Amino acid sequence: MTLDAATDHKDISFAQYGEYWREIRKLAVIELFSLKKVHSFKNIREEEIGFMVKKVSQLSLEHTPVDLSKTFFSLTASIICRVALGQNFNESGFVIEQDRIEELVRDALVALGTITCSDLFPSGLGRFLDWLSGGHKSINKMVEELDAFYQHVIDDHLKPEAAGKKVVDSQADIVALLLDMMEKQGKKDYFQLNISNIKGVLMDIFLAGVDTGATTMIWAMTELVRNPRVMRKAQEEIPTTLGLNKERITEEDVEKVGYLKLIIKETFRLHPSVPLLLPRETMSHVKINGYDIPRKTQIHLNVWAIGRDPKRWTDPEEFIPERFANSSVDFRGQHFDLLPFGSGRRSCPGMPMAVASVELGLLSLLYFFDWALPEGMVSEEDIDMEEAGNLTIVKKQPLLLVPVRHH
Repeated sequence: MTLDAATDHKDISFAQYGEYWREIRKLAVIELFSLKKVHSFKNIREEEIGFMVKKVSQLSLEHTPVDLSKTFFSLTASIICRVALGQNFNESGFVIEQDRIEELVRDALVALGTITCSDLFPSGLGRFLDWLSGGHKSINKMVEELDAFYQHVIDDHLKPEAAGKKVVDSQADIVALLLDMMEKQGKKDYFQLNISNIKGVLMDIFLAGVDTGATTMIWAMTELVRNPRVMRKAQEEIPTTLGLNKERITEEDVEKVGYLKLIIKETFRLHPSVPLLLPRETMSHVKINGYDIPRKTQIHLNVWAIGRDPKRWTDPEEFIPERFANSSVDFRGQHFDLLPFGSGRRSCPGMPMAVASVELGLLSLLYFFDWALPEGMVSEEDIDMEEAGNLTIVKKQPLLLVPVRHH
């Protein structure tokens, strides 16, 4: 049993192309992740990043290393839980510990990226072999825990006291919006949203939203520390542009700092969170470069290799944000040299939300802090760059740096 099977293909990422997928994706693009909707959550992003800066400031007084891998993961989990689920880590009664959420996300993504016997033999034989190996037990347990978590969140929204004070507007969390749509839909509507659909959408938002944003920030900070020239240039531009006396960074500030956007593009090029994207399936027989590709063949697109292709990029292994300074290449799916979010109908609908958190999070840490190597690490070359994972690629060893408050 795989995770996408657990949602009965009711999510967006793994649903087969057809009427259902078209309707659920349209709902996500128009109602959940439009630029207007993403902007309505800016206060939550700014608030949670403010909490992160405050925690790092307290730790900077101790002059000890901060685990930025954990810090970024906590940040994206906090933002997603508030935006999507209406659940706040800073309030009592949260149903799952924050550390357990990190474990669940990691385990779920590993399960999604693992090839099972059922994938190779879709018949009963594959399921029998999975049962025999016992691998399905851990997946089932994890799926049940995630399902219980989503059900708890939905039940919490459906409580009479919640319904009594509910005002579903443009700033409502995503669960509230989906439940409101389900309540108001007519019986004759072609597309009937139900609780299973909502859980499927939550699966995508929760797993992708928490992991990919954190992973991008981790790799960006890793590359900045390994490339002091780039770090210096960023930290010279940021205070020069924004001034030295800001108490907090806002999303309006992000648009003023051009070099940061180049840094993020270069991070997407070298370290795409999902290096093979999600698998596609051919709808008909096609011929590509002389190769016959039969109908219903699973296709993987290696965006990691595209980003390091010497035929497309000069010095492809080097971290050089300036390569994008006079280039029209962007990461939104229109330029096939850079596809961290995919392209076309199957591109990631949550891209605007993810990018907004990454930009604001990185800008805040670069504005308020200098970053030093921990004791015992002689030079930037000592930073371990080993990767881990299958569906998503993370930095295997946590990124430990010492923050030095400079404003």
